[in-house]
Amino acid sequence: VQLVESGGGLVQPGGSLRLSCAASGFTFSRYAMSWYRQAPGKERDLVATITSSGAPTNYADSVKGRFTISRDNAKNAVYLQMNSLKPEDTAVYYCQGSRWPHDYWGQGTQVTVSS
Repeated sequence: VQLVESGGGLVQPGGSLRLSCAASGFTFSRYAMSWYRQAPGKERDLVATITSSGAPTNYADSVKGRFTISRDNAKNAVYLQMNSLKPEDTAVYYCQGSRWPHDYWGQGTQVTVSS
């Protein structure tokens, strides 16, 4: 099983990034997928979730209206479009696949929002 995140980097406040997560080794289309993030010295928090079919989606209050989660089951990929980025969005972002009793995690990608 592999989840490989990409697309992180350094961006100025107000900018945008699109994170991608490529999945392999499990039946991706049967799994709910989520993005989490962890800032230095803080717990890992849920950012957004998408069901196996692509709807519904759920977001943390802190990112509603700015972030959009999507998936492409044909490509075994999940995405996180992040707009209007703020310094407080700085964190390592992790992709997670979940279907009871399994939880799979990627290694994370760093997002830094700074001028």
